Amino acid sequence: MNPAATTTESPSQAPTRGQRLRHLLLGKPRDLGDRRLFHRVSLVAFLAWVGLGADGLSSSAYGPEEAFRALGQHAYLAVGLAALTAFTVLLISAAYRRIIEEFPSGGGGYVVASKLLGPSAGVVSGSALLVDYVLTITISIAASGDALFSILPAGWRGVKLPVEFALILALALLNIRGLRESVVVLLPVFLLFVVSHVALICGGILGHLPQLPETVGAVRSGLDHGLATVGIGGLLLVFLRAYSLGGGTYTGIEAVSNGLPIMREPQVRTGKRTMIYMGASLAFTASGLLLCYLLWAIVPVPGKTMNAVLIERLAEGLPFGHTAAVLTLFSEAALLVVAAQAGFTDGPRVLANMAVDSWVPHGLAALSERLTTMNGILLMGAAALAALIYTGGDVGHLVVMYSINVFLTFSLSMLSMLRFWLQRRQARREWKRRALLFGAGFVLCVTILIITLYEKFTEGGWVTAAVTLLIIGLCFLVRRHYRAVAGELDRLYREVDQLPPDAPEPPRGEARTLDPGKPTAAVLVGTYGGVGIHTVLNIFRAFPGHFTNLVFLSVGVIDSGEFKGEQAIDGLRRRTEDMLDRYVRFAGALEVPATARMAIGTEAVAEAEHLCLEVAREFPHIVFFAGKLIFQRETWYHRLLHNDTALAIETRLRWLGRTVVTLPVRVRQAA
Repeated sequence: MNPAATTTESPSQAPTRGQRLRHLLLGKPRDLGDRRLFHRVSLVAFLAWVGLGADGLSSSAYGPEEAFRALGQHAYLAVGLAALTAFTVLLISAAYRRIIEEFPSGGGGYVVASKLLGPSAGVVSGSALLVDYVLTITISIAASGDALFSILPAGWRGVKLPVEFALILALALLNIRGLRESVVVLLPVFLLFVVSHVALICGGILGHLPQLPETVGAVRSGLDHGLATVGIGGLLLVFLRAYSLGGGTYTGIEAVSNGLPIMREPQVRTGKRTMIYMGASLAFTASGLLLCYLLWAIVPVPGKTMNAVLIERLAEGLPFGHTAAVLTLFSEAALLVVAAQAGFTDGPRVLANMAVDSWVPHGLAALSERLTTMNGILLMGAAALAALIYTGGDVGHLVVMYSINVFLTFSLSMLSMLRFWLQRRQARREWKRRALLFGAGFVLCVTILIITLYEKFTEGGWVTAAVTLLIIGLCFLVRRHYRAVAGELDRLYREVDQLPPDAPEPPRGEARTLDPGKPTAAVLVGTYGGVGIHTVLNIFRAFPGHFTNLVFLSVGVIDSGEFKGEQAIDGLRRRTEDMLDRYVRFAGALEVPATARMAIGTEAVAEAEHLCLEVAREFPHIVFFAGKLIFQRETWYHRLLHNDTALAIETRLRWLGRTVVTLPVRVRQAA
């Protein structure tokens, strides 16, 4: 490292009243100097099962019910449906364990499709995932409300929607504080659900063993009657329809693969173990509930979930039966709240990945001082509230909307991996087993997707399709804009291509050639390129012969694209130092004494303010310069897609009495 580029520490200041309130609600800022920071915020397999696997496990509260309802008078088919449901869960889970192996930095549908099928397929998968995670929050909270109000008097149902609103807002606030904190808070209710539902399913099956011969006889006679009336083709259609409409059972399986970056090292092993926990628990719960519905002849009751009816039947006549039923239903309602975590965790992560690739505004990749994607969390929460208003919290409506995009993403991921293994059949011995696994997964997922779309398109499926297509269209417009701007910035860089090349590495004592008592220009830079170089040249054009020294200032901003492991901060620091070294060498080529200072943080404006004040104490005759993109015809979306960091820093420093000059960098196209 060039010693001219050094790291400054932000000066300690007493927090204001507003900052103290913010810290009370959202938590204090993370210490980026903590070498064990990633270890402290990452999740071990068990906690990842709670925070991410709860999404899949909670789908047992509505997925099996939708499938069983679709059987209608052919309830005897529930035996085969339970077996196929368990098989599908285990198959998809096994497929995602293999995806984790091949994508150790996170193998969500967006990443997999982008890398294996191309950017266009990736943005389709990513857009579907965004809608999916919004609906994850909405359906989880709506189903939680249904479960909770199943045990309350009917007169209370008028406050169901306001309660669900409050739950979404509370979860958003909790997730802004940090994922690990929110998981630890919700851990007790997750454990209560697991214990109570294991007891429910085991009790439901074992308690009905004496009547097992009668049940087997009823299933056989029902099957014979069905074959005689509608034939094998008719029964197969009924079975496939019920299987497909129960597709909500499999939602959430991808959450573990997508959330790999926040898991404890070694991340691949932690992710695979978490997937095993989730797959096994979901297969047991979903198939077990379907069998219990059949064994106990459960039928829908208005105002109650089928799980509530089953629980009340089993608890009837038992000591403390009512208390046990209430606790079980409460645990189900509470777990559904926990399940909404996946939407607040993985939804912003997908947004951040797409922001890094310039499909959505870059600001959605930013991390807060708590190292959470606060912008993404707020956006997902607002969208979930809108979906809750639109559907009125109707779980049946939401399940249809939800399942379509889940299986669109599943299908693209399975197709991507099938192609991946077919292309490697000459290099990897295990390619046949892997191709068979992903081929089977693709067939199952596409089947569910097609049938669900056909059956439910007019009942809400069209809304999901329309919203997803709208998001895809917006993504392409955003990408086109960023590409146009990048082209203009490349033009700027080419214009300075004839300048003297970078000078050799400055000697170790060069920083001492600066005279702190002379006029100094401090240049705020983010990357090495046309904007920074033009800003330096414009300084000497606008103020010829005035400035004797140059100081380059930069803030290494930790966003979701950077914070993916324990070495992330060190890597960002090295890249920022290297970039500043290039500017110092560029100044050397212009024969101007120069040095550099840097800071690392999550909020560019606050860190830049502290850095500038620190440098101003070292160089009393300093003027700060920053370049800002100026569009020929600026519109509202330019302000959305390009942050006003330069203007925000200028405002703060001017308030503190410092001189700041913002130099325009003209972009010819409005793009």
